[in-house]
Amino acid sequence: MPLLLYSTIHPFIRSESMRKVCVITGGGSGIGLATAKILGEKNDVIIVGRTAKKLESALDQLRTLGISAEALECDISDRSAVDHLAAIARSRGTITAVVHAAGMSPHMGDGETIMKVNALGTINVNESFYEVMEEGSCIVDISSMSAYLTPGFILPKRKYKYSRINIEVFMKKMMSRVNLFPQSLRSSVAYGISKHFVIWYAKMDAAKFGQKGIRVISISPGSFETPMGELEKDEVNECLKHSAIKRLGRAEEIADLIAYCTSDKASYLTGTDILCDGGCVASGYNPLKR
Repeated sequence: MPLLLYSTIHPFIRSESMRKVCVITGGGSGIGLATAKILGEKNDVIIVGRTAKKLESALDQLRTLGISAEALECDISDRSAVDHLAAIARSRGTITAVVHAAGMSPHMGDGETIMKVNALGTINVNESFYEVMEEGSCIVDISSMSAYLTPGFILPKRKYKYSRINIEVFMKKMMSRVNLFPQSLRSSVAYGISKHFVIWYAKMDAAKFGQKGIRVISISPGSFETPMGELEKDEVNECLKHSAIKRLGRAEEIADLIAYCTSDKASYLTGTDILCDGGCVASGYNPLKR
């Protein structure tokens, strides 16, 4: 179950009904933390992650900025844990936005672990928070430009539908495709498939969530100055050779995009993916031809 680590909630008293809450998974660093700093200007924020030390450091930064925040340690691949997280968030006030930025890169785990966190984690977050969010709110699921760079023949698109029917069957179908590849490639294949699935799932959720007046968007970042980007620096440097903008993105740049998407200014935006990659995909870059 999610574990409350620390709180930086302001000492003044507000009724729960008046509080506006933004939940940010992967909020301990990188894009998630940058987003918390922006959304925290007008909302209470709950940052969620797997590593207590990162969350503690992030809360220190948010405290310095005067942001009202809490940190919860949670395994997003565990549905019961995410259900509990959603219930805690709802008890804090009205949830205006959920930014699902948590995920694992190919350098952070084996194929199955990556699939559980990236794909199953997205299902869990969307499904759990659907139950507690209200009209006017928004979910942003963070994908990756790898969803666009992964060759189509690798992607088991016709099997994605099982995510709506039977989660256990869905995971078996995904891993059957991943396991067709040599062991050395399985983490990368799982990453590409899982991130492509995130885009598909967000689009499929748009109509369902729209019935409650909730918007669902996915955003696919390219190469950014984040701890995850540092782990992938060899691949990142290759991408930069082909990008229209010859630099890494700054976490604040994509955080501003996320903040806009969750705001009332984007109230007609739903069921779509936004690629923010400095023009790498547009160049026709193919990682298989390195």
